[in-house]
Amino acid sequence: MERDFYYTIEQSAEGFLKEKASKFFAYAFPTKNEEAVKDALEILRKKHYDARHHCYAYRLGQYGEITRANDDGEPSNSAGKPILGQLQAFDVTNCLIVVVRYFGGTKLGVGGLIQAYKESAKEALENAEILKKTIDKQFTVHFGYNEMNTVMRILKNIPATDIVQNFQENCIITFSIREGEADSAVAKFSNLKNIEIQPIKTP
Repeated sequence: MERDFYYTIEQSAEGFLKEKASKFFAYAFPTKNEEAVKDALEILRKKHYDARHHCYAYRLGQYGEITRANDDGEPSNSAGKPILGQLQAFDVTNCLIVVVRYFGGTKLGVGGLIQAYKESAKEALENAEILKKTIDKQFTVHFGYNEMNTVMRILKNIPATDIVQNFQENCIITFSIREGEADSAVAKFSNLKNIEIQPIKTP
């Protein structure tokens, strides 16, 4: 079973490296989709309009299943890949790192570039607050008033969060639970009569 948690950042952070007069400004952003990636890149390109390179990498998805690295004119795999490597080394996802380089007049060579992009990205992540988040599933429980006590007792005894109650003609409760606990929670409800539990599909 895949783990039911991931690491990410919630606030942006920065890093900086100077190597043989070249300056590397690193920016780490919390990013949940590729549209946000484009927005962040546009902001930095305006801010650093006179920089030669805006290299970046990102990981998206709760399991970091979507990745991309871009060298932006640097030699192949000398910039984007080492930046992505730091995202993987810190095990963070939903995160974008952009490293802006101002060329200082002295070529660093491929090995020097790899090290510089790696170290500047690393510093940005070291300056970021990395948070652990659980991967949750959401469920809806439908039941009658006669089953109220039973349902509430189960909810009290399982690690449910985000509980929302709607008691009108019919009783409906929605709740979230950590993915690793979901099967056990569903089983507690599924064995009871007059109580229906359904997963809520997330977009």
